[in-house]
Amino acid sequence: MVEGLYSAASGMAAQEQQLDAIGNDLANQSSSGYKSERIGFSDLLYNQVNLTGTHSDVGAGARAQEIGRDESEGSVQQTGNPLDLAIEGEGFFQVKLSNGSTALTRNGTFGVDANGQITDAEGNFLQPPIKLPAGATPSEVQISTDGTVSLGGRKLGQIGLVTVPAPEHLLDSGGGLLTPTSSSGAPQAQSASKIQQGALESSNVDVASEMAKMISTQRSYQLASSAIQTESQMMSIANQLRS
Repeated sequence: MVEGLYSAASGMAAQEQQLDAIGNDLANQSSSGYKSERIGFSDLLYNQVNLTGTHSDVGAGARAQEIGRDESEGSVQQTGNPLDLAIEGEGFFQVKLSNGSTALTRNGTFGVDANGQITDAEGNFLQPPIKLPAGATPSEVQISTDGTVSLGGRKLGQIGLVTVPAPEHLLDSGGGLLTPTSSSGAPQAQSASKIQQGALESSNVDVASEMAKMISTQRSYQLASSAIQTESQMMSIANQLRS
């Protein structure tokens, strides 16, 4: 009976992790460039038991684990803001964090700081760094599909897109930022994709699909909870019979 409790409890924990992922997706439905999480399930350890002379394998339940993100592209929405950028194809923008490390993002909501440096919404510098001349305004900036940034015919720099061999292993740092890991591989230049100025990529979260998944997950959670209650009642009955 104890094994049944363990299996049901692990099932509840797995479904809770799935619910957390769904909630995070729905919370970021309006976040530019956000990619929905993918959760997978796998069996836990099986033990061989002897029941009335018959050998059987008894499982310990299931576990959930993040297996990456859905890398499909979201729709592109025109904003008219000259420093809003959308990536058409694979790849990421690079930004430099306050601790000196580099993060990747598909959120192309950029602006300029007091010194004219192009930054993301959190104030992280775009990499490679690009600075507007004194007195220049974002409305004067032209950004071509290959990332060339110019103002009045003068080239200011070029936005370089990068990709990694295994994007599903990028570490989510929050705020739409992803950190490369040894499993994802190091960033490398991506020249096949294009940049669209004055537009943003929407998240690829399908609200209807997420809601259906949430209902299914809640039902599974309730079923595992009911199994625990049943196991508890059976153990209580067994204890009463012993006494």
